[in-house]
Amino acid sequence: MKRLLILLSFCLLFTIQADAQNWLNKLGNAAKEAAKNTVERRVEQKSEEVTDEALDKVEESATKKDKEKKSRVTGEEETKDDVTGGKETKENASLDEPTQKLTATSRYDFVPGDQILFFEDFSQDAIGDFPALWSSNGSGEVKTVNIASGKWLHMNGEDAVYCYTRKLALPDNFIVEFDLIPDAEYQDGLQFSLYQERADDAKEMDDELYPGAAGLHVDMGYERWDTKGYREDEDWITGQATKNPVIREKENHVIIWVQQRRVRIYHQNEKVLDVPTNIYPGVKFDRMRFSGWDRHSAPYVTNLKITTASPDTRSKLITEGRLVTYGITFDVNKADVKAESFGTLKSIADVLKENSPVRVKIIGHTDSDGDDTKNMELSRRRAESVKNALVKNFAIDASRMETEGAGESKPVAPNDTPANKAKNRRVELVKL
Repeated sequence: MKRLLILLSFCLLFTIQADAQNWLNKLGNAAKEAAKNTVERRVEQKSEEVTDEALDKVEESATKKDKEKKSRVTGEEETKDDVTGGKETKENASLDEPTQKLTATSRYDFVPGDQILFFEDFSQDAIGDFPALWSSNGSGEVKTVNIASGKWLHMNGEDAVYCYTRKLALPDNFIVEFDLIPDAEYQDGLQFSLYQERADDAKEMDDELYPGAAGLHVDMGYERWDTKGYREDEDWITGQATKNPVIREKENHVIIWVQQRRVRIYHQNEKVLDVPTNIYPGVKFDRMRFSGWDRHSAPYVTNLKITTASPDTRSKLITEGRLVTYGITFDVNKADVKAESFGTLKSIADVLKENSPVRVKIIGHTDSDGDDTKNMELSRRRAESVKNALVKNFAIDASRMETEGAGESKPVAPNDTPANKAKNRRVELVKL
């Protein structure tokens, strides 16, 4: 190909020069020199154009070969049309070349349990008020925002802390989730803390830099994540990650899985940090708070939920015949299964694959908010979405699953508090 292009280039140049010489012979001596210079410039320009075109062709050919080589090495297939209108196909890879591209995934692998230990969405607080079950040494108020539904605590105090005033009783293995909207000035980040209250100095509002006798800080910065496990008279146990930091002026869903001393954080469909020894031994968390050390930022939080973790899915579904899960989640008034449901769905799929004769009924439940008829329809569509996800993503035979919507008709708790309403929003699987 290169030889043909070069030969054509010389032929074209020869023709141009021959025509030019005939034209020059017809001119008078006075104009010959100027015309000669003009022709030489045009010949030089044309030569450069032809040469550039030839080089472009050569480069294109080299690039094409490089892509073909890459296709053989990585397993990617090129599908550009060739000159005959057909499709290029991948050549057989040589025996000493890898045929599969190395890939890695870190999807949601946590599985929330069947108990809700805490839930707060500020739905019982009036817009403009400070939430009733929280305390602060700064200012804050419940608001609505234009980019997300529900009510949000706007933490607009300078260097302030926001403490939940009631004691908790958290097990060794639990999952914390909440939604966060950083404002446009968000930089140094918001800090979420779990800690163990001092036995000799109980406080419902602890504004110390490191509250309680021991605890865990999670810093959600604009550029990175930082964790600090601490205990009185001990050094920090730290973790750090720059992957998928929080995004300003967007709704961020943050997930923190505490499993004894291990801490895992998830954000934007991936695990962003995993520290196996991030907490001091023997710490029993019974308090929590948010704190902000960025004087220019006033973020928003809501939908704070704490659940048990890692239920025995097989025992619940196969032995007991009924599995209640809060790990399959949906947006408000929608039926699409959210990405953080992956771990729960996978655990259910694994059990069904290991027990091929088993058939199940998937039942969706809602709380009592809204219209009864619409809640019934929403719960039915959610159950159907769970079935479709198991079929599409985990290859479970659709004939093994039935679906049903129960709406608000079978509550497991009174619909009188945000926490009880959260318990009623659930998915059940019943062995048939």
